[in-house]
Amino acid sequence: MNTRTPIVVQAEILLRLKPDGAGLTVVGDDAQAIYSFRAASIDNILGFPSRFTPTARVVTLEENYRSTQPVLDAANTLMAEGARQYRKHLHSVRGSGALPQYVTVLDEQAQAIFVADCVLEARERGVDLRRQAVLFRNADHSDVLELELMRRNIPYVKYGGLKFLEAAHVKDLLALLRWADNPRNRIAAFRVLQLLPGMGPANAQRACEAFEAAAFSWLALLAHPVPAATRDTWGPLTRLLADIGAENAPWEGQVGRVRQWYEPQLERLYEAAHARRGDLDQLERLSQQHLTRETFVTELTLDPPQATGDLAGDPLLDEDYLVLSTVHSAKGQEWESVHVLNVTDGTFPSEFAAGRAELLEEERRLLYVAMTRARTELRLIAPVRFYVTQQQGTGDRYVHGARSRFLTEPVMKRFQRVTAGETKEGFGALKAAEGPRIDVASRLRDMW
Repeated sequence: MNTRTPIVVQAEILLRLKPDGAGLTVVGDDAQAIYSFRAASIDNILGFPSRFTPTARVVTLEENYRSTQPVLDAANTLMAEGARQYRKHLHSVRGSGALPQYVTVLDEQAQAIFVADCVLEARERGVDLRRQAVLFRNADHSDVLELELMRRNIPYVKYGGLKFLEAAHVKDLLALLRWADNPRNRIAAFRVLQLLPGMGPANAQRACEAFEAAAFSWLALLAHPVPAATRDTWGPLTRLLADIGAENAPWEGQVGRVRQWYEPQLERLYEAAHARRGDLDQLERLSQQHLTRETFVTELTLDPPQATGDLAGDPLLDEDYLVLSTVHSAKGQEWESVHVLNVTDGTFPSEFAAGRAELLEEERRLLYVAMTRARTELRLIAPVRFYVTQQQGTGDRYVHGARSRFLTEPVMKRFQRVTAGETKEGFGALKAAEGPRIDVASRLRDMW
């Protein structure tokens, strides 16, 4: 079996069609090669000249029509410190503008408040919401911001991240509907049973076997013995299944009833349950467009929506909304104002890229793509602390966020360093975070 990736095979097909390279032109930007997780390889473009030596010629396109020069200066300096690449220096046809900003905030909540403030301020200056964007490395990095936007009634759309049906909480709810629709669906049953406290794989397996032996009777499942930790939730689940799984049970309202049972499990099983509820809201609205449960679960399987935003339909032309997007989904796009969240080590670059030079270089290119989405205003935002997950509700344990290793001193010289919370008078009016100098040593000596 040929184990070569499809991308490499496609490159070989091209080479065999044009083995001498005559008449072959390839256009691409190695600085935006950010899809190795889809098997794309930067070697396809970096190795192109060597495939056709000596006839191949590299033409660099350095004139940029999107961003102002200060944004490009920061991006140029960032990439100048990279390894394998085609060296180029972008210059802007739009001329100068305000310096991009490196903004330090206390934590992710302060980051969300700061971004919301800036977005509203820009809107008051005439920059529509849809001409602004918030970019992030991972889809879940926007959870806190989404709650802040909802609190302030700021409309937004979100792109990127997991497909809608790949989200665990959506799979949970659909599994329950699938099991009710087909009691013989053991895969759905196995997933649903393990949502209950105290119900591990072994207990779930025994319950499935007993259910099958009882000819898939919901009443027999209710009588099945379960661990002590499961007893409080066992009765409500089996009675719900018996009600909605009964022959001729009305479809209307079933998703709402399933949600009512599931939401306590959602709180217990997942972080950011408030943000996840939005997906369940959308799922319930979508169910109202189907006449039966069978058509609902079948069509979702055969033609799933790509993201939560797909369920609402395309925004109308006269609607205004802020754009939230992963950096991967933002490639090829541009906005007047761009905020990049969590620009700290461990996010840019991702902690999972540590230890491999080629992955670290791709992470550099990912930050470059994020920065060059901005036309005029660019802010990289860095929280000082990140709270530890899975601690008590009253816990306050946190870790400090380190500055991204890509933001070296030469790169930082291209930014205005500011701190959130200072008075703003439009973009670029934030003052550098320089307080009065304090001689701590002399003060300590004076105390004695």
